[in-house]
Amino acid sequence: MTILRVDLQSTLGEFSLQVTEQLNVTTVLGVLGNNGAGKTTLLRLLAGLDHAERGVIEFGDSCWLDTSRSIFVPPHKRRVGMVFQDARLFPHLTVAGNLDFAADRAVGRLLPRREVIKTLGLEGLLARSPDSLSGGERQRVALARALMSAPQLLLLDEPLSAADMGYRIELMPYLREVIVRFKIPTLYVAHTLDELTQLADQLLVLRGGRCAALGSVAEVLAQLDLPEVAGRKEASSVITANVTSHDLDYQLTSLTFGGQSLSLSGLVAKPSEDVRIRVFATDVAIALTKPQGISIRNVLPAIVTEVRIDAGSPFAEVLVAVGGQSLRVRMTRASLDEMNLRESQHVFALLKTASLASD
Repeated sequence: MTILRVDLQSTLGEFSLQVTEQLNVTTVLGVLGNNGAGKTTLLRLLAGLDHAERGVIEFGDSCWLDTSRSIFVPPHKRRVGMVFQDARLFPHLTVAGNLDFAADRAVGRLLPRREVIKTLGLEGLLARSPDSLSGGERQRVALARALMSAPQLLLLDEPLSAADMGYRIELMPYLREVIVRFKIPTLYVAHTLDELTQLADQLLVLRGGRCAALGSVAEVLAQLDLPEVAGRKEASSVITANVTSHDLDYQLTSLTFGGQSLSLSGLVAKPSEDVRIRVFATDVAIALTKPQGISIRNVLPAIVTEVRIDAGSPFAEVLVAVGGQSLRVRMTRASLDEMNLRESQHVFALLKTASLASD
């Protein structure tokens, strides 16, 4: 387990960042928050690009910052790779030149150049200049440049925000491949959940420069009182299930989790593989008795664990336990009252649709 310990205080104008946490960054830690929450500030402090008024940064056995002992390790000695929203490539250098620049200034070992180029599909781009590249291509080059020095920690600051939807779809498989192939501890900043549910294992939610939530993706998404994950379009759950079989005739995938069976449209993953499935709260309905003769295939026994009423809107949020995992449900307050739902009540969760979190 790779632990990043931060105890930071930094003030810029009226904004103040105060974060004291031990972060598990063995895989991907997603950092979520609204604009101005302090996400980029945190990454710049970790990279050593900004100075904290007071604080400590320890990565594994290395101390990068301790203001009480006048310790400050400069950015180029921290072995941190950072990718910004805008690729920030050197315009006077070719793609190959940008990669060479990073490699020449690296400290310690390098990742195999050919492997980085192949993983990010850059073979045909090496002689081109940055201004001839698409938004997605620029970000792939920026990511390759950050990888060249074999960083101990990778910081991604909304790397998809500058790309349009087509390029975002293009970039996501590359990001997943980098994470799987190189296994570099990563902090991934975003202001929407879409990317984080696909890539992150842990979530840190920042609000006003403070930690509002920290935990696994599933744990954080299950917090009904957390506005950052409660938007009408964003509210969702992530469950982990095991693929059991494929039905080639009907193009369906069967899965199990916690003794429950689940069916997904399409032939996804391979039998015996574990997959993460994202289920939007608006795609789950509740029934007091098991319904018959309906088109919804996924009807799962569940127990109500939490109810939250939003008096300022027509809606209520309900959390139910299914097979040892949590599902978030959005329903009208009128329906909630008519059904008289309460905690510990046995019900049935009806999943209208669900999709792989990696789609």
